[in-house]
Amino acid sequence: MRDGLRGLTLRGRAFLAAGATAICCAVLLGQTTLTRIGVLVLALPLVSAFVIGRRRYALSAKRSVHPRLVSAGQPARIDLDLANEGRSSAGALLVEDQVPYALGTRPRFVLQGVARQWQRRVSYQVRSDVRGRFEIGPLTIRIADPFGLVELRRSIPGTAPLVVTPRTVALPPIPVMGGWTGSGEHRPQAFAAGSAEDVSVREYRRGDELRRVHWRSSARVGELMVRREEQPWEARATVLLDNRLRAHRGQGLGSSFEYAVVAAASLVLHLDQHGYAVRLVLADGTGADETSTAVLERLALVTTTQHPVLDVGWTGDQTRGGLVVAVLGGLEPTDVLALRQIRHDAGTALAMALDVEQWAGRNAPAPVGPPPSVTGLGWRSVTLGPRDRLDSAWRDLGRASGRAAATGLASSVRSDR
Repeated sequence: MRDGLRGLTLRGRAFLAAGATAICCAVLLGQTTLTRIGVLVLALPLVSAFVIGRRRYALSAKRSVHPRLVSAGQPARIDLDLANEGRSSAGALLVEDQVPYALGTRPRFVLQGVARQWQRRVSYQVRSDVRGRFEIGPLTIRIADPFGLVELRRSIPGTAPLVVTPRTVALPPIPVMGGWTGSGEHRPQAFAAGSAEDVSVREYRRGDELRRVHWRSSARVGELMVRREEQPWEARATVLLDNRLRAHRGQGLGSSFEYAVVAAASLVLHLDQHGYAVRLVLADGTGADETSTAVLERLALVTTTQHPVLDVGWTGDQTRGGLVVAVLGGLEPTDVLALRQIRHDAGTALAMALDVEQWAGRNAPAPVGPPPSVTGLGWRSVTLGPRDRLDSAWRDLGRASGRAAATGLASSVRSDR
């Protein structure tokens, strides 16, 4: 009864006040008929509160998210499996699921005919343009009488996570040299600078299987040559994301940092699809060898840091001779040493440098002096603004790499002569 009285709506409280007023006026005026009306108006919300309050619902809810990992701007489906495990029944229930503001409005359902052993599945979609990790739930049930005099709210515990990764842009394949290290058995041909026939071979030995014979090399040399399967290759790549707060401009989704996160996510997915073992490294040097799914989930939660300079503690044997693709914000003279160190350890160093001043706005103070250029430090780079397309910039970077590779080949030929 107490739960029912606490759930009185504005209409129910008005009925109580009207009934009590009618009874008082009937006693003062001696109107018996008015007394009956007052008792009826007063009793109606009390009876409703008694009936609603004594009902005991044992509703359970199981929530599943499909898919659990979704890209920004893409919808995800939420399935709610509801069941009434109690003995009470109800004519109708209003169900409302709690979702964060970024996922849209709260979904509401009206469930009819809730009886014993009742089960039902309801589904709805959510969508977010903001990356991050969101908790969906708990479920709220509103129980009301037919007259709208009493309304109770009960919460069913339980939440489910939804991870929204940054949106990605499909990047075209480009010729990139470097990135090969000595373990593993796959070589992504989309990025190899040489031909698919450029394999390591040796002379045929008694006992070698004929399926290992490399016929093209055998025809060129004049004797049987076999592939060296005991020296496999693995392609490794490192994506460096400059997430320093001082290196970016703008706010929210329109900031240069969010643009850099989209670029890093696109690079990770693109390199992984072409056979690279990719790791993500942040400005403070934190990073690990992870799957592309784990890297995208990490990018969903990445934030800016107060780290003053680019940390190079992650460079070493795993980076030496490999491919490094950096997404850089605004550079300062103090970053030159770190960029030189990364370039020295990497086999191929590519950079997407953001012109962050284009994100600063009209009222931003003018920069003091020109920023350092990564091109002068041996990097192959392209500069991007807020209106530039990532796929076009990546294609331009591939052309610059192709010209550099051709220049290096010509230089080596001249030196041989």
